[in-house]
Amino acid sequence: MSGEAHTTRDELNARRGSHLFGRMRPGGVWIATLSTLVVFGVIGFVVVNAPGFERVQEAFFHPEHFQRSIPRLAESLWVNVQMFLIAEVCILAFALLLAVMRSLPGPVFFPFRLMAISYVELFRAVPGVLVIYLLAFGVPGLRIPGLVTEAFFWGLVALVLVWSAYVAEVYRAGIESVHSSQDAAARSLGLSRLQGLRYVVLPQAVRRVIPPLLNDFIGLQKDTALVSFVGVVEVFRRSQILGGAAFNFTPYVVCALFFLLLTIPMARLVDYFAARDRRRQLAGVGGR
Repeated sequence: MSGEAHTTRDELNARRGSHLFGRMRPGGVWIATLSTLVVFGVIGFVVVNAPGFERVQEAFFHPEHFQRSIPRLAESLWVNVQMFLIAEVCILAFALLLAVMRSLPGPVFFPFRLMAISYVELFRAVPGVLVIYLLAFGVPGLRIPGLVTEAFFWGLVALVLVWSAYVAEVYRAGIESVHSSQDAAARSLGLSRLQGLRYVVLPQAVRRVIPPLLNDFIGLQKDTALVSFVGVVEVFRRSQILGGAAFNFTPYVVCALFFLLLTIPMARLVDYFAARDRRRQLAGVGGR
C-alpha cells in the first residue's frame, strides 16, 4: 500500500512539473533555456528594429510619465479593490442561494427553480457593461426619494447581479457532482432533504468548486474597470485622465501592470487549490 502511495505522489509531481516544462530528459532544461532565449531574442530583435519602435516607445513607455503615473494610479486602485472585495462577499452568498433554489426538487419548489433559471439565463446573456449603464443611469433617473444615486453603488450592484449568475452555475455544478448516495445516506439518518443539502451536500460541493470560483473572481477583478464608463474614477478612468492630459499612453501601461500585480497572485492561488484537489483525489485512489 505504501509503495502505491509513493507511486501516486511521484505521478502527481511529474504531472505538476509537466505543465510548464513537459517530460524533460536529462539535459532538456538546457535545451529549453536555449530555445527560449532564441525565440524571445528574435522577437525582441524584430520589435526593436521596427521602423516605428521609437515612436511607440515614446508613446507607451515614457519614463517620466511612467514615474508620475504610479502614485496617482495606485491611489485610484483602492477603489477597484474595495469594489472587488464587497462584490465578492455578496456574490458568494447570493449565488449560493440561486444554486440552492435551482437544486430544490419536487413540483412544490418549481417556482423557485423557475426564478433561479430565469435569472441565470438573463444575466449571462446581457453584457455586463449594459447592466452597469442601465442601473447607474436608469435607476437614479427615477428620482425616488431616499434612493441611492451614486454611480459606485449601482456599478457594484450591477457587478453582483451579473457575476452571481456565473458563480451560481459553478455552485450548481459542484452540487450535482456530489453523488446521490450522499443525500440518500443523509435521509437514512433522519435528516430532511433541506438538512441533507445544508450539512452533507453543500460542504462537499463548495470544497470541490473552490478553484473555478477563484478563477471567476479573477475575471471579476478585471471587470471592476467597467464602472469607469459611468463616471467612477477608479484606476482605469484615472489612467484615461492622466493619458489625456499628457497626450501619452504610458498611464494605460501602468494601469495594466497594476491589474497584472493583482491577478497573478490569484492565479497562483487557483493553481495551488487545483493541485491540492488533485493530490487529495490521488491519495484517495491510492488508499483504496
